[in-house]
Amino acid sequence: MRILIKLGGTLLDDPDSRSRLAREIAAVASAPENETVVVHGGGKQMTRFLAGSGIESRFINGLRVTTPEIIDAVVKVFAGSVNTQLVSALRAAGASPVGLTGLDAGLVDAEIFDPALGQVGRPVCSDASLLELLVRKYYVPVVACVAGDAQGRIFNVNADQMAVALASSFRVNKLLFMTDVEGVLDGAGVIREVVTEAQARSLIDEGVATGGMQAKLESAMLALHAGVEDVVIVPGAKPGVLGLLLSGFRIGTRLVP
Repeated sequence: MRILIKLGGTLLDDPDSRSRLAREIAAVASAPENETVVVHGGGKQMTRFLAGSGIESRFINGLRVTTPEIIDAVVKVFAGSVNTQLVSALRAAGASPVGLTGLDAGLVDAEIFDPALGQVGRPVCSDASLLELLVRKYYVPVVACVAGDAQGRIFNVNADQMAVALASSFRVNKLLFMTDVEGVLDGAGVIREVVTEAQARSLIDEGVATGGMQAKLESAMLALHAGVEDVVIVPGAKPGVLGLLLSGFRIGTRLVP
C-alpha cells in the first residue's frame, strides 16, 4: 500500500511531537507492504525565522508573499532546518529517511501562482521516478514544500498542494493530511466523520471552513479528482493516531466524492 503523509509545521515545531510522529511514521514504513512518503510544511517556523531577521511576513488570501529575500529563507527553513530535524527524528526512530525538495530530479515543477505573491508557485507537474527508486529500497522520502522549474527558478509551494501533486504522480492509495485540529467541523462545531465533495464546497462557501482548513479541503478535493482512493484529515496531535487509522478506526474526517 502506498501512503503519503503530509505533516503541518505546527506538529513539527515541538521536539516531543516531532519525535512521536517520527516513531509512528517509522512503524508504518517498517511494514513490508507499505511504501511511505512524507511531505511537510513549516509556516510557523518560517514566520519565526523571518521575525528574528527583522522581515515582516505578509499574506494574501492565506499565502505568504515571497520576495527574493524570503525565497532564500524558504530554502533555509523548509529545505534546511525543518527537513533536517524531521529526517534526524525519523532516523532515530529506526527509519531510513532521505531529505528532498520538489527540485530534486523534477519531483514537483511549479509556475507562478500570482505575480502579486512573488515566488509562490502552483504545482503543474510531478515526476515520481525518484520516489519509485527510493521506496523500492525501503527508504522513506521526506519532501519539503519547495519546488522549481526547468529554468532553475525556485518556488515556495503550499504544502497541501505539494502533497496532492506527489500523491497523484506516485499513485498513492492513502493521502493523510496530519494537522493540529481534530477534523472538519460543521456549522454547529461538530466534527464530521465523512464529508462529501459537495459538503466540503458548502462549508467553504458558507465561511465555516476558512484559512488552513479551507486549503486542506480544496486540496483534498483535488486529490479525489486525481484518483487518490482514500483522503483523510487526521488529528496529528493524538498519540497513536497513525496506527489506529491504518487499523480501520474512524478518526478525523474522511473525504469522499
